[in-house]
Amino acid sequence: MRKIITTTFVTLDGVMQAPGGREEDTAGGFAYGGWQRSFPEDKIIGPILSEFFNIPFELLLGKKTYDIFAGFWPNAKTDLEVAVPFNKTKKYVVSHESFVPAWNNSACITGDVVEQIKKLKEEDGPDLWVWGSGNFIQTLLKNNLIDRMHLFIYPITISTGKKLFAEGTQAQNFKLVDSKIGTTGVVFVTYEPADPLKV
Repeated sequence: MRKIITTTFVTLDGVMQAPGGREEDTAGGFAYGGWQRSFPEDKIIGPILSEFFNIPFELLLGKKTYDIFAGFWPNAKTDLEVAVPFNKTKKYVVSHESFVPAWNNSACITGDVVEQIKKLKEEDGPDLWVWGSGNFIQTLLKNNLIDRMHLFIYPITISTGKKLFAEGTQAQNFKLVDSKIGTTGVVFVTYEPADPLKV
């Protein structure tokens, strides 16, 4: 069985909305798009990200993140270490409504997405990596479908915006798998679900 692995850039107060660009996701009037770009290149965190793109993976994305990626990566002239594997790999996009994906090697998942994702996990193939996809992650969390979480925690607070652990998140213990502190104060941690929280 393959794993579902999330990779999330998040602020100290848990906001994951639009780290990469001002117009990336302005839902709710979000005015802090591109907050991640206020940090210089990190000599420890950068190589961790680079390593991620050198291992086999397939993408599992929410519709909004898919649209952002599909509008950028197929024509990217820079950041080829990301563009090449993203364009090449199989991409599954979860959507409320059926549509025909334009990005090559993509397939739409709609309807009973939880059951379809469970079937995807049972198939042979590379692990399924989720980047961004804040709304879709809530579905994964509520249904205990995440096997590993990579978090890049930035020393910045925003207060407003979409949260990684939003309302409806299940009570859950996590075990630490890996952690590193970057040269710019960014903290990288990897967690896997542990036993359910007992109170």
